[in-house]
Amino acid sequence: MPEAFQRIFQRADFTVESLNVQAAMGPVRVPKRSQLSLLTRHFLERFFNHETASPDGDAKTRMVQIAVAAGLPGLVVAIYLWPVYHPVIVYPPHPGKIPGPPPYWLQVNHHLFFVLYAFVAMGIAAVWEWDLFFPDLLDVMVLGTLPAPARRVFMARVVAIGIFMGGFLVDANALPPLMLVISTDPPDAGRFLAGDVLAVMASGVFAGLLVLAAQGLLVAVAGERLFRKISLAAQGLAVTALVMAMLLFPVLSGVAPALLQSDSVYARWFPPFWFLGMEQGIIDGPGALPVWSQMAQRGWLALLVVTVIALAAYPVAYARRVRQVIIGGASRSIRVRVALPFMRLLHATVVRAPVCRAIFHFIGQTMFRVPRYRIYLVLYGGVGLSVVIATILRFDVVGGQVHAVVSEDGIRAAVGIVAFWVIAGLRTAFVSSGNQRGSWVLRTIHGRPPDLDIGLAQLRAAQLWAGLCGFAVTLIAIVVLRMFSPPELRTLQATAAQLLVACGICLLLTDASFLNVTSVAFTGEPGSQESNLAFTVLRYFTFFPVVTGASVIAHHTVEQGARAFGTVAVTIVVIHLWLRQRHRDQVRLYCGQQELEEGEEDFPMKLGLRY
Repeated sequence: MPEAFQRIFQRADFTVESLNVQAAMGPVRVPKRSQLSLLTRHFLERFFNHETASPDGDAKTRMVQIAVAAGLPGLVVAIYLWPVYHPVIVYPPHPGKIPGPPPYWLQVNHHLFFVLYAFVAMGIAAVWEWDLFFPDLLDVMVLGTLPAPARRVFMARVVAIGIFMGGFLVDANALPPLMLVISTDPPDAGRFLAGDVLAVMASGVFAGLLVLAAQGLLVAVAGERLFRKISLAAQGLAVTALVMAMLLFPVLSGVAPALLQSDSVYARWFPPFWFLGMEQGIIDGPGALPVWSQMAQRGWLALLVVTVIALAAYPVAYARRVRQVIIGGASRSIRVRVALPFMRLLHATVVRAPVCRAIFHFIGQTMFRVPRYRIYLVLYGGVGLSVVIATILRFDVVGGQVHAVVSEDGIRAAVGIVAFWVIAGLRTAFVSSGNQRGSWVLRTIHGRPPDLDIGLAQLRAAQLWAGLCGFAVTLIAIVVLRMFSPPELRTLQATAAQLLVACGICLLLTDASFLNVTSVAFTGEPGSQESNLAFTVLRYFTFFPVVTGASVIAHHTVEQGARAFGTVAVTIVVIHLWLRQRHRDQVRLYCGQQELEEGEEDFPMKLGLRY
């Protein structure tokens, strides 16, 4: 047996050495790494340690949280499939009959979930790291001065992208196949594992390459300037499509047999069905349905086409991006003349105080100038739009054909959904840490903490900005949804109910979301404790159904008549005044604290507690 192989099974004995013995060993030998390896490690670190992915700078904690969050859903679903394939209690009871495995198409739907999840998870990961697939100004100016050939820098970024995609794909999909063998007891475990792993990996690789190919093709053909204009919209549409596909899985699984057997256009152009055909073709073997062979052929062809496009477009897009970064783009004003009358109206009504007006315009200019905050809004908006579509859209099978229908209660719930995700995205952008460069001006003029009246004016500017933006977007959503609404939702009474509910939901959501916020927008500091991603997601899962249910109940209540309209309006005003008083009390506590010097920590005086 070779000596190198024997070392694997040898136990390493660690001995405690004295300082003299350690000093005699000489200097520590740093492992030699090539320039390509160092550049690859640098680019991999940039994927996780940048202001969008890790605004508080703690990239390692955020990376572990994302890894667990990505790998957990598939594993949990695989575990919960065990009682489906091993029923203990049979209902209705059938004495003397041993229950068998689930029906064939139900098993197909189970396989579809894991293929779809790999597609969605990999696509969202690629969209999230969209901007880091190409060099930015920091990369060009810093790495361009080093004695590293441009070709080597390019190859290092390509390798880093490959490692990132491969690592995320394995992390999100490695454990479910092993658990599925135990949960489902397939007749041929080898075929099942081969089909599941091949389909899941192919689906994830296709999603990642599709995003990279689309981005590279847009930059190579349209140019960097045009791409910058449509980049955020493309990201939002991509997130919307991916999250909507995942949310529509319960509806999609019910019509999957009809879609596949009728060779519907929805099945032909839905990529997860292609890779599901690969899996079923291997699992079923020679007895596989003909539709699986057709889907698998489309999948292999699509994977080949997107790979060729990515390999051909990415180098050209990379060169154009580097050239554009070096040349730079012409600055342009973000002032819109159409909005001037609207701004004058705001100055004369709700934004009259000079401090409130200054913070209001500071928020608007920062939001449209910093891409990081716009990305937050795009991602939240994409998730919100996908939830709206998944709530409204339904599929019915009539005569073997699949037809899309609109849910009436889904349209009622859409008002609360739109308002919730818009205001939640704005709050996330406003309170995010890492951009405190403008806070010194506020501290110099008003102190920190400021007086009560000034503090209220500063914080209410953010509430006004979020509330007005949320109501504007919700109003646009109501106008768009009227095109698809049934006649009973287009009456005068139903329209008044939608407007009242939209105004009330936006007002109360703004009050509740900014209730404990005591820092001016974009100037917040990272908290003293680690942010917990699980509790953050839990808050959304807890609060979102309440808002959606309240929106539907309020719609039905207001549509009953004028008395119900007045009752709901008074209830909204009372809750708003109560939340406003609670917020005033929070600001009073904050403004009553002792002012800190520059760089001084508050722990010795407060012991980590609020007073």
